[in-house]
Amino acid sequence: MNEERQQPRTRTRIQQRNRDLIREAALDVFSQQGFRGATLDQIAERAGLSKPNLLYYFPSKEAIHLDLLARLLDTWLDPLRALDPMGDPKAEILGYMRRKLDLSRDFPRESRLFANEVLQGAPRLMELLGGELKALVDEKSAVLRQWAEEGRIANLPPQHLIFAIWALTQHYADFEVQVRAVLGEGHDPYAEAHEFLDLLFTKLIMP
Repeated sequence: MNEERQQPRTRTRIQQRNRDLIREAALDVFSQQGFRGATLDQIAERAGLSKPNLLYYFPSKEAIHLDLLARLLDTWLDPLRALDPMGDPKAEILGYMRRKLDLSRDFPRESRLFANEVLQGAPRLMELLGGELKALVDEKSAVLRQWAEEGRIANLPPQHLIFAIWALTQHYADFEVQVRAVLGEGHDPYAEAHEFLDLLFTKLIMP
């Protein structure tokens, strides 16, 4: 009786493990090959599963890709969600920039996956970009605009300030090979970027 009760849990655990294996493998393949260059055979081989087994969990390459992108977008939005309208403007803006830079350091494959999708015109992500992402950027842009009207930060176009933070932090993940090659040995790109971007954005937002 105990074995029968434990069986569904064991299957669920195995299923979750296999889904995680597929996601991890797909992240490697998509970030290296792009969506068009990636194949289900490559993902299955990287995950250590047969292709029919993979298809049991995800019906297509598109389904795996969309699953990864949706999870990634949610992670990507968390630092912006954390920007507090009641906080000190400088601390909040610099805190957002630092959190974005940390994401680039900790999740470079995810950043490249997202960049590849956008470069292709975001065919699998446009609904989310024009929906949840836009709504959040509009909400936080209103906060930045209010701070500017109160004279607490410089009067900058708020959406473009957010774009600048995206561009200058995600560059270190999307072009990491180039950054490390130019800096050479003995440099920590992310530690140096923290220091430089702190100075840059502090000067930029000063009223």
